[in-house]
Amino acid sequence: MPSVRSLLGLLAAAAACGAFAFLGYCIYLDRKRRGDPAFKRRLRDKRRAEPQKAEEQGTQLWDPTKTKKLQELFLQEVRMGELWLSRGEHRMGIQHLGNALLVCEQPRELLKVFKHTLPPKVFEMLLHKIPLICQQFEADMNEQDCLEDDPD
Repeated sequence: MPSVRSLLGLLAAAAACGAFAFLGYCIYLDRKRRGDPAFKRRLRDKRRAEPQKAEEQGTQLWDPTKTKKLQELFLQEVRMGELWLSRGEHRMGIQHLGNALLVCEQPRELLKVFKHTLPPKVFEMLLHKIPLICQQFEADMNEQDCLEDDPD
């Protein structure tokens, strides 16, 4: 009857041999991949395409029409938030002020302004609502990405 020690030694030896075989196979595949002329061509093409993609994305980020639309949306959300708060509808006002925070270029500065201008109770409600607003925004963005990717 084999002892536990000898079984553990056999198991350790098998694990070491398996790891050595796996490492050897990885090295073999890497050399085969690097020696392939098509791999080198694809790698060069990919590296050439990366700067072009970065330039295209950079132009999309600094589109003045989008910036103007975001500013208009920001102002509209702040106005709507103030309107709802003046009517005593704190929940709706907080929702609109949170939306303004999402599209604001400097949300920390806006929070400082809100801290000084909003009543403490309302500001605290806004702080508690920020994570929920961010989650909703991420969910909306994911849904929009799925709709854009869907060919139907």
